[in-house]
Parts: sequence; structure tokens; C-alpha cells
Amino acid sequence: MDKLAIFGVAIAFTALLGGNALEGGNMAALFDLPAAIIVLGGTLGAVVLQTPAEVLARAWRMLAWVVRPPACDMAKQINTIIEWSKRTRREGLLGLERVLEGEKEPFRAKGLALVVDGAEPHAIRRILQVEMERRIEDALAGAQVFHSLGGYAPTIGIVGAVLGLIQVMGNLSNPDQLGPGIATAFVATIYGVASANLVFLPIGDRLKSLVFKEANALGLYIEGMSALSEGDHPSTIHLRLTSYLGAA
Repeated sequence: MDKLAIFGVAIAFTALLGGNALEGGNMAALFDLPAAIIVLGGTLGAVVLQTPAEVLARAWRMLAWVVRPPACDMAKQINTIIEWSKRTRREGLLGLERVLEGEKEPFRAKGLALVVDGAEPHAIRRILQVEMERRIEDALAGAQVFHSLGGYAPTIGIVGAVLGLIQVMGNLSNPDQLGPGIATAFVATIYGVASANLVFLPIGDRLKSLVFKEANALGLYIEGMSALSEGDHPSTIHLRLTSYLGAA
């Protein structure tokens, strides 16, 4: 679990609510159901309208990455590939067949299968790069959903503010209705701006950084499979792959 992400959320909302309390604001005034329905419902509806169902589903699954990022131990992956190289030098490429049988991750299994089948290094690289690009594009599309939420939320917040002011203008003769209308107007604006800048946009940027980290790990694996197919010495493979650690 990534405790730093949880800590960041806690800091943001503590600062927001704490600052309001220090200014003498009423905490209960920040909780307005009509404003929440307008902003969150409207924002979600706009994003659902613009986004294909499969991308929405992917974004929902990726949301868990914020607190549980995908495992990406680059050093361990390098050691694994070097062990495969040593096995290959002892037993030949067929020595990787047992490794392939136990590999569950599709991308890694495809790379191993290409090496075991004796594919040319340039073919292995090309096939795996196409697969990597498709996977990264799909993941970035999922992360973009949260950027879209962050883009719509402030605007929908303004819509909520206008609706609240319409209610106020329609009840000028009834002072009892003025307070709730004005509250909804300003709280809707807060909901829109705060949800965008404290939740949606940070989540989108965090997911993108994790996607780029995964792309680096996939690139390392492609390089490793190419090195295996070329029959490089384990020490040479180590030198080729450790350059990826600096970008991890």
C-alpha cells in the first residue's frame, strides 16, 4: 500500500477544513447535498458521455493503483533475465521452456515464447514494442478519464452556483429561502474547484506517472528478450539492462 498517497489526501483535506475552521467558518456549511449532486453527478455524466465503456471500466480498475501501485521491481527483473541467460547458455533456448510453462503474465509469456521459438532479435523487439505501445495507450486513456473529471468539475461547479443564484433571485420576497440558495451557490463552486484540484487531477497525474514507470519496465523486458535471443553473455546483458534503472 502506498501510504504517501493517503498522506497527501489527508494533508489536502486537513488544510482545507482546518483553514475553514481557523477562519471561524461553520464546518456543517461545507456539506450541501444539492450542491454535491449537481457537481459530482453532472461531472460524472459528462465524462460518461464522452468516454467509451471499456475505457471507463479500465479507469475504474486503475483507481486502485493510487494506493496499491503495480509491482515494478526493476532490479529483480534484471536478475531474473540474467538467470534465464545463464540457463540458456547451459541448456540452450529450450531450457526456457519450463520457465515459459510457469509464466502467467501475458506480455512476459509472449516474449519468452518468441525467444524459445528462435525468432530473430529484430522481430522480437518489433512484436513486443507493438504490444507495449498498445498497452501503454490503453493505460493512458484510463488515466485521462480522471483529467477529464478534473476539467469538467470546476465548470459544473459554476453551473451549480448559477442554479443557486437563480433560486435566490426567485425568492427575494422570502428571506428564509435566501440563505440556503446562496449557500448552495458558493458550496457548489467549492466542490467543483476542490474536487478537480485536490482529487481528480492529482489522481490522473499519479496514474500517468505509474504508466510511464510500467512502460520503462516493459522496455527493459524487451531489451532483455532481445539480448537473450542474440546470445549475449550474462555480464553484457547486465550492462545493457542496468541503464534502465536510472529512468525507473
